[in-house]
Amino acid sequence: MLDKNIDLNGKRVLVTGAAGFIGSNLCKELLKEFKNIHIYGIDNMNDYYDPKIKNDRLKEVEALADSSESGEFDFVRGSIADRDLIDNLFSDFKPEVVVNLAAQAGVRYSIENPDAYIEANLIGFYNILEACRHSYDAVKSDANSDYKGVEHLVYASSSSVYGSNKKIPYSVEDKVDNPVSLYAATKKSNELLAHAYSKLYGIPSTGLRFFTVYGPAGRPDMAYFGFTNKLVNGDKIKIFNYGNCKRDFTYVDDIVKGVVNVMQVAPAENENGVKYKVYNIGNNDPVNLLDFVDILQQELISAGVLPQDYDFEAHKELVPMQPGDVEVTYADVTALQEDFGFKPATPLRDGLRAFAKWYKEVYC
Repeated sequence: MLDKNIDLNGKRVLVTGAAGFIGSNLCKELLKEFKNIHIYGIDNMNDYYDPKIKNDRLKEVEALADSSESGEFDFVRGSIADRDLIDNLFSDFKPEVVVNLAAQAGVRYSIENPDAYIEANLIGFYNILEACRHSYDAVKSDANSDYKGVEHLVYASSSSVYGSNKKIPYSVEDKVDNPVSLYAATKKSNELLAHAYSKLYGIPSTGLRFFTVYGPAGRPDMAYFGFTNKLVNGDKIKIFNYGNCKRDFTYVDDIVKGVVNVMQVAPAENENGVKYKVYNIGNNDPVNLLDFVDILQQELISAGVLPQDYDFEAHKELVPMQPGDVEVTYADVTALQEDFGFKPATPLRDGLRAFAKWYKEVYC
């Protein structure tokens, strides 16, 4: 296991995408676990999906910060693609750890709206990297300051970077040169940019390839949420590739634990003189989509979201694969386990049960 070299107690942490699914849960976990931590969140609160969900998540974070004896949380509504905003935020807040979770997500949406991905995932991430780079200039210009610049940049990549790779499970040692969507290409670009900036300017950076994150208050565009909405409305759900897809569903609490572990270990220089790492964070247990939706409908019935006599078979439709999709995602988490003694392990049924109970409370 790697030794922790960053104590998050008392640290200034910038979290982009702070009102997002993973970002909001991360902010809450940091406030719970670390003393005198000061979190600055940024999110553009766009309407890619219902902004009410984002506002509700943000309220939970703010309420937790208000009740905290030591943690602080500040928030600004804005885009990481706004260079002046990011530069001013870094200048004023002087973050010591940066977690970049802000991104335009979704594979299918990237086919219809490519501009959003270039703006958020490329220009936005470039702005973050430039701000991290210039944080060291601020140190040089003020010899009396105790600020050391950004000590660790952690950023969200995606399992989608594996694209059309045939070898499974996906390992961080695999080549990822065959993206099958613009979204995947932008995430691979993030990894390349981070590597270059680490080599050129010494920014310690760690990329995290998330695998199909799910849980309460998740993104409505994700399959489990969309399926639930359709089933409640009596509509048919479409199961792509005739049900032959497999996904490595990863519960959000496991993702957050992984992120917090990684935040505390800035990578040392590797043999190429680069402070750079990439990890998979996945459940290491891919599930067939037909089995997944069967467990989902069982838990929705158990939670009272669907009636006991719900005719599930009449509400599903098997359809061909969609452009940009892949047949299987399967994370090899050996590196994560070796370096941090941790791997995601929440059983799918437990995670879907938590989601079903949340959905019942919020929507029924």
